[in-house]
Amino acid sequence: MVGKESHVEYDDLTPARDGSLRIRLPRPSDRLDQDAEHCSVLVDGEWQDIRFHDYDRIYRIPGLYEQLFHDILDCSSPDVIAKLLKEELQQDGYEPDSLRVLDLGAGNGLVGEQLRNIGVGALVGVDIIPEAREAALRDRPDVYQAYHVADMTALSPALRGELASYRFNTLSCVAALGYADIPPAAFRAAFNLISDNGWIAFNIKDRFLSEEDTSGFATLIRRLRDEKVMTLLTSERYQHRRNVSGEPLHYFALIGTKNSDIPEDFLP
Repeated sequence: MVGKESHVEYDDLTPARDGSLRIRLPRPSDRLDQDAEHCSVLVDGEWQDIRFHDYDRIYRIPGLYEQLFHDILDCSSPDVIAKLLKEELQQDGYEPDSLRVLDLGAGNGLVGEQLRNIGVGALVGVDIIPEAREAALRDRPDVYQAYHVADMTALSPALRGELASYRFNTLSCVAALGYADIPPAAFRAAFNLISDNGWIAFNIKDRFLSEEDTSGFATLIRRLRDEKVMTLLTSERYQHRRNVSGEPLHYFALIGTKNSDIPEDFLP
């Protein structure tokens, strides 16, 4: 079993006593790639099979994201990114309340909540999934100053102007890169909304920075560093969460500062 055993069930159908959701994970012998992981959830008396990357379905069920990824699978990324960003701010003598943050792939607001905890000023969320915004407003209504459902590669002139008006000096993007949730072109569009000398805080699965990467992020991030588009201050490999078999999934947390916009020819 994985994480908190009281929440992971295979055959015992006894109702949960603490009001939490009933969740079943595949047996540890089932070898699944991270992109194919799934679970079963008891909703209104019926078991529903849900892929971990079907975020729209997960966000519709209050509490499922937190219970599945954080309670059972021990996801640490929101805490890790916020902590590392805070450490860099402290070293630079930068006050968190001066940050104007664009939270890309904001989901249900867990990352935004951690950023509020370190004291950031303005905070705007963007996600391509309508259910993400609905979940954030339902579960964390006081976290975001504004939250937009949008494709960063196809912004309307009105929304582009609104986002530009915030004069963002920080980009956060946590656990959303590499699996086609946010492609390099969308990351570039968000990056280019950040002012020069602004902060860039994101993470990505370790394999997407390897020689075998096919997503385009390994090449993009290498060029950002080598061609001085971004100054990389922190690169830390850590355990993002466990997989359904209880094995660690490792990501890299990256904190840097922006020097210039990403040219279009950097994209794969």
